[in-house]
Amino acid sequence: MAIDHDLAPPLSPPTETGSGRSSEPLSGRLTSILRHDVPSSIVVFLVALPLSLGIAVASGAPVAAGLIAAVIGGIVAGLLGGSVLQVSGPAAGLTVVVAETISQFGWKTTGFIVFAAGLLQIVFGLSRIARAALAVAPVVVHAMLAGIGITIALQQVHVLLGGSSHSSAWKNITELPGQLMSLHGGGTFIGVVVIAIMVGWKYLPAKVRVVPGPLVAVLAGTVLSLVWQTGAERIVLNGSLFDAIGLPQLPSGDWSAVVVTIITIALIASVESLLSAVAVDKMHSGKRTNFDRELIGQGSANVLSGLLGGLPVTGVIVRSATNVQAGARSRASAVLHGVWVLVFSVLLASVVEQIPKAALAGLLIVIGTQLVKLAHVRMAQRTGDLLVYTVTVLSVVFLNLLEGVLIGLGVAFGLLLWRVVKVSITAAQIPASQRWLVSIDGSATFLALPKLSTQLAKVPADAEVTVEMTVDFLDHAVFEAIEEWARQQANNGGSVDFVEIGGAKMANAAAGPPARSFARSVWDDILGPWRRDESHANPVAAGIAAYHRRHAHVVRPHLDVLRDKQDPDSFFLTCSDSRVVPNVITNSGPGDLFTVRNVGNLVPVEGDASVEAALVFALEQLNVRSVVVCGHSSCGAMAALHSGTEVPGVDAWLAHARPSLERFRLGHPVAAAAQAAGFGETDQLGMVNVAVQLEMLHRHPAVRKAVAERGVRVSGLFFDIATARVIEVTVDGLAHIDDAGRRDTPELV
Repeated sequence: MAIDHDLAPPLSPPTETGSGRSSEPLSGRLTSILRHDVPSSIVVFLVALPLSLGIAVASGAPVAAGLIAAVIGGIVAGLLGGSVLQVSGPAAGLTVVVAETISQFGWKTTGFIVFAAGLLQIVFGLSRIARAALAVAPVVVHAMLAGIGITIALQQVHVLLGGSSHSSAWKNITELPGQLMSLHGGGTFIGVVVIAIMVGWKYLPAKVRVVPGPLVAVLAGTVLSLVWQTGAERIVLNGSLFDAIGLPQLPSGDWSAVVVTIITIALIASVESLLSAVAVDKMHSGKRTNFDRELIGQGSANVLSGLLGGLPVTGVIVRSATNVQAGARSRASAVLHGVWVLVFSVLLASVVEQIPKAALAGLLIVIGTQLVKLAHVRMAQRTGDLLVYTVTVLSVVFLNLLEGVLIGLGVAFGLLLWRVVKVSITAAQIPASQRWLVSIDGSATFLALPKLSTQLAKVPADAEVTVEMTVDFLDHAVFEAIEEWARQQANNGGSVDFVEIGGAKMANAAAGPPARSFARSVWDDILGPWRRDESHANPVAAGIAAYHRRHAHVVRPHLDVLRDKQDPDSFFLTCSDSRVVPNVITNSGPGDLFTVRNVGNLVPVEGDASVEAALVFALEQLNVRSVVVCGHSSCGAMAALHSGTEVPGVDAWLAHARPSLERFRLGHPVAAAAQAAGFGETDQLGMVNVAVQLEMLHRHPAVRKAVAERGVRVSGLFFDIATARVIEVTVDGLAHIDDAGRRDTPELV
């Protein structure tokens, strides 16, 4: 199986609904089947036929076994499976293990093993554990397929050269020079022609590629062998397809090996089918796969295939992708493709016997090499999984499939364990300071004790130390080591301050078994010190303590630069409302905003010296580069102003907002834009109020001077609390600010 994520999706989605039945009337369904599924089934049949023959030959099974599996896979798995557009049949992914099974137990017993593996797959499906099969590391699956592809190619090279494949990859490699010295020229030429057609087919015009490349390649090789009498060995069918049907034989002897093989085939067939179904789901926009039902369908097909003398059946991505691209709409396409294979095998068996083995060998060499995806190798390299990939490939090629996969999973698990328990520990003196900083980042387990003790030993015994802990797991061994070291530092006249940024805390380490712990949210992790703690008698004191533990050391270097002088970028006038946090909504830090807050974010024309003093000081002494007025949704001041409600002690102040209310009632363009964007009247008034305050600022002498001389920018903002979005307000409209800093009208967002 080779998953290609670049395959184009179909023009139309499958027609089945979530219940598995079409929502169309019967006549419409028949029309859709005739128009879409019948043509696509013929295309899939043309692809599946040579592949089924080649896989049977490569497995060392009777040729008819590949055709039987193709028929049963198409009809049974197509009807019962959980994927609407997946096409099943014999797959290259099981070629190696089937060949080993036939060699060890014989063909008849292999049929019983396939039958039993199918039963096990049905059990998997009924147990609803199908998704667990997807927990296999993708890098191991990719490497397994690459190993299978290399093994197939090594085997079929000998067949291409006129010889026979050997039992092991190592022997296939070592015997290759001798085989080259005694190659069969005619058969080799036919195989090379097939390879050339397969490789070059994708470069031909799209109109030509409507015909499947594998069919053209095998057909060309067959015609060439008939025209040029090379004496190449051909496919042999012993009688008709029905003559090949035979009941399996019970194993005799080593049942433990039989059980292992049954489990191996069941697991590989299940994983390959499920991964193929996932890939098919990405190619269309219709109904998603029911994974449990898919395993039941695949298991049922294998039960029947084993009973009738067929190869193991899996979902096959090559056929499935062809099915999607050909425009299939329902599972009728997969079922019909199985019917066409059956009709061809019964009525045209003599045609099959004309195919030279060298042609199928060339086909399988290309298929095998295509299982080695350079994209998977590059991905493994980027993600640090190249070791897992390499070990798995080599193990599959030179040992066997089961051992290779198990070894690959073992290496993947070991790498995962190393990454999970990996911890970074450093100890260094802070530049231009007598204080030391010890950083612990990662999962702090007993495995980190050697590194921890090495780094802590660098710290002078009487030093003042900050221990910054960004850990998500802290076991008792590390806690005890750090606690004892901190005690010794204190005894020697030093001090240790803990800054605990991660979820795992020192205070909790001795209270119970260690557990992985993460910050509950970004707000908890970054802004947690300012959240209200109802359980604390003094929430402000608790917040200060949390700030000292978690954030003071982060902002200290920045504040140290600002200790003697501030240099804010903006004068920021906003409402006193506790829900508006200027530094958060502007993503700014200490020293960036010169902030003034009052009820309703007003710029009084007269009667308030505080806003006037702050504005003039910011413009003329601090030389701020922008002046910002920020309103917000659900503003109590605007609500009182709009409704005319009297608020004792506030009414005199809200008199400064009367011009905003009058402009709102007269139909300010900002109110119209806000209404179009879906805001209520109170919020519309709040936005108009921002626009009116901007007009007042533009008339202010100090602002006008700063704009003229230094290009100071005056702007308005409106913070929508419900959506946590910020909208720009101008004197005559609104503009939405997106994540990239672009502006657009809210109506278009």
